[in-house]
Amino acid sequence: MIPETERLILRPFTVNDAADAFEYLSRISINCFMSMKINSMEEAVKEMEKRVKENDELYFAIELKETCKVIGEIFTHGETSNFDENRKDTYSPCWMLNDEYTGKGYAYEAAYALYDYLFNVLDARRIYAYTEDYNISSQKLCERLGMRKEGMFMEYVTFVSDEKGEPIYENTMQWAILSKEWKEKH
Repeated sequence: MIPETERLILRPFTVNDAADAFEYLSRISINCFMSMKINSMEEAVKEMEKRVKENDELYFAIELKETCKVIGEIFTHGETSNFDENRKDTYSPCWMLNDEYTGKGYAYEAAYALYDYLFNVLDARRIYAYTEDYNISSQKLCERLGMRKEGMFMEYVTFVSDEKGEPIYENTMQWAILSKEWKEKH
């Protein structure tokens, strides 16, 4: 099943998405995605080939229905339940949009479609997300999705270093929503 909204399709990547992906993967502005940064179309093609080969069922290109342009990506990985080792019941999604398409509600639409898919199709019990303390737009998105802030991890993780090569540790917030909360609100 491929999640859709009024304006978007969440679908697997293809090699033909390289040019669109290059647009946002070459201009990453949030540190947690710096390891995904690419510097050439050749790297973009290799990255798309890798994604096609891996065929991760929970890694989606965010495509505009109207133009068939890929404007970002949303992905999640499931965690196995402590109660039932054969069931994944907890998911932690990440999203990234081409800067030219932010502020138009696309991230909310994509995340809503993914959350709805996780809760209603995959029977997720819990979804949690991390945001850096400076990433106000992702914090607002979490709130709009009905998530609650569970806490702040001070100097929790590092993705970049300063000019001397020293790691820059970031403060990270954790947000979450349970299936029963999602179903009450949506």
